[in-house]
Amino acid sequence: MKDYLKELKQFLKLGIPIYGSQASYAAMGLTDTIVAGRAGAVELSGVAIGSSVANPLFFSLSGLMFAITPIVAHLFGAKRIKDISLKMKEVIWIALGVGLILTLAYPLAGSLLRFSSIDKEILEVTFGYLSALSIGATAIVLFTALRCFSEGITQTRPVFWVAFIGMLVNIPLDIILVNGYFGLPKLGGVGCGLATSFVSIVMLICMTIVIQKGNPFKEIKIFNEMKFPKLSTLKELMALGIPIGIGIFVELSMFSGAAIILGPLGDVVVASHAVALSIASFFFMMPLSIGLASATRVGNLLGASNFNGAKIASFFSVGLCLIGALINVSLILLFTDVLVNLFTTEKAVFAAAVNLLIFAAIFQLPDGIQMGALGSLRGYKDTFIPMIFLGVAYWIFGLPIGYYLTYYGINEPMGAGGVWIGMIVGLTIAAVLLINRLRKIS
Repeated sequence: MKDYLKELKQFLKLGIPIYGSQASYAAMGLTDTIVAGRAGAVELSGVAIGSSVANPLFFSLSGLMFAITPIVAHLFGAKRIKDISLKMKEVIWIALGVGLILTLAYPLAGSLLRFSSIDKEILEVTFGYLSALSIGATAIVLFTALRCFSEGITQTRPVFWVAFIGMLVNIPLDIILVNGYFGLPKLGGVGCGLATSFVSIVMLICMTIVIQKGNPFKEIKIFNEMKFPKLSTLKELMALGIPIGIGIFVELSMFSGAAIILGPLGDVVVASHAVALSIASFFFMMPLSIGLASATRVGNLLGASNFNGAKIASFFSVGLCLIGALINVSLILLFTDVLVNLFTTEKAVFAAAVNLLIFAAIFQLPDGIQMGALGSLRGYKDTFIPMIFLGVAYWIFGLPIGYYLTYYGINEPMGAGGVWIGMIVGLTIAAVLLINRLRKIS
């Protein structure tokens, strides 16, 4: 009990600011969904499909950046401050390269969607949204690198404040650009993409200033000279980061695949799915924050050669994620109508989304548990086998089952509910596999 109380204190110190940061990022997505939803089902569907393409692209390419947290956490736990400084000088250049690739990838992906069976009116919004996102793509990758560095040295509070500022800027900007206030053109869903790009640039500038001026960042000095990356640094980032990126891509592609599977069923189905997924994603911020805190905490303990402490911290994070998921289930079921009403004024979309939110509540349990295990495994720098597990769970089971149930069902087609059942099955399999892996590794 003494060990668990100690871990609770550490997780609260790390996790509460991370939760605030993740909630801020989620609130930006929620703002996009709410503002686009009130502009019409076509605008909401276009942004939803655009997000379902953009998110897997961003997270798969930015996997190298997420490897920074466990690398820096191990070095920080071992008190190797000079090594952190040298590593980050090299990482910034790698982040710049990844950002430029992402800048080209967004509009290219939008162009390829034109060959799908999705309604042309929706696709016009999607292409415009992705093109607008490309403007701030490099900025968001660089910000992610600096954010992961800050979290690796346990400085999670500055990241929260920067993310919170970004969220506050995003709300009025979305409303103005989507609706065309103050003499600006009415951009619809495309305005959400432009607002996101502008906010990404603002957050990068703020985070750079914090690291340049604030304590304890000044001691580490990552901006005082230019240092091109060594092959060894690139290899280290790739060995950890590529599996992280692919793992996140696999998970998000399940969600994106769900939106694409439902695309031919019309804008009401796609819009209701987007509403339910947005609500589920917002509540998922709690277990996600615990998992991210676990990667830092476990990494710090391993860097300090405290292996028993790392084991205790890793399983404490899983238990904490389960408690958080149970709270989320209760809140979603208690406030279903209130939550859906925030997103849409269209009766057909409202009714369909209310039905899907039951699945979104169940969804929280396996998703929360697997996030606690996954975060802890990242702290152990174990990323390759978890990537394989996620691929099996989501691509071999989750999506195929979801597709079959949506269009064929057991006795009759289940529509959007079918794809949600498929996702729940995939997440449950992932949770079981990752818990067993964590038990073995720890």
